[in-house]
Amino acid sequence: MALARLEAHERAGAELGLLAACIDLHRALDDGDPRVLLHLVLAELLARREDDQHRSRAVVLGDDDRIARALRRLDREQVPVLHGPESKLNPPMSLAVDRFVLSAYQSNCYAVRADRSSPEAVVIDPGGDPSSLRLELARAGARTVAIFVTHTDVDHVAGVAELAAGTGTEVWAPAGELDALRAGETRGGAYVQSHEPEHAVAGGDEITVAGITFEVVDVPGHSPGHVAFAVGNEIFSGDLLFAGSVGRVDLAGGDWETLLESVRRLVERYGRDAVVYPGHGPETTLGRELDTNPYLRELRVAAE
Repeated sequence: MALARLEAHERAGAELGLLAACIDLHRALDDGDPRVLLHLVLAELLARREDDQHRSRAVVLGDDDRIARALRRLDREQVPVLHGPESKLNPPMSLAVDRFVLSAYQSNCYAVRADRSSPEAVVIDPGGDPSSLRLELARAGARTVAIFVTHTDVDHVAGVAELAAGTGTEVWAPAGELDALRAGETRGGAYVQSHEPEHAVAGGDEITVAGITFEVVDVPGHSPGHVAFAVGNEIFSGDLLFAGSVGRVDLAGGDWETLLESVRRLVERYGRDAVVYPGHGPETTLGRELDTNPYLRELRVAAE
């Protein structure tokens, strides 16, 4: 264990004393750099200190008992991101949705909150090192309270076990694809840290967490047990449908006709204006894809 001491430089009237925390040195991070230690301490502490999140601004000193030098000043509102996730804030909507790219596969991970002031977030498809995601949520004064999995390919579940262990959060995963997480081996022979999901989900289920009710929708085709999570007309589609493309069907359990049918059912159920948050690339709408996506030509012809 390494002990870190943080001192806060406060605005007038703010009250933030010396803070101490223990860090697990066995985390899957490059913790040789004292700044990483500091950032992880901040991530844990800031998410729990809602009372001062708009007052105390800056950490001016950090001592790591393993490294005999002080850390440079860091503004709390500018804590660097460890692994450079791509994130964005979407225009005002009924949900607060932030997108992060966590893996070399450029797969999307989403943090979903009821609104921008909510301290609770649902994380969907953490497909890589979740450290940067946790930091960003901590900066927003939020914490992970649930982890959802659309399907169990490596680029969507590689960070599940670490995020669950680091936050004490339960996991909701497709009932038809639990074995991959349990065994720690995904399609294509890729390995991830194994995890036993607390909840198995399938189409027709409803999950209420973080003040949001999600509908679970079966959308097989890319993978046999693939599900999507929908809130109103906003759909987290995993690898079923992308902007201008669709999920591959050449891996075990993939099927082209089944994928098209899953897309057709989404359009029928949620309408053309439904917003799609895909597993890769930018958001889109069902109507836009139905009109322009070259892979959905069969659906367009059938609708004429």
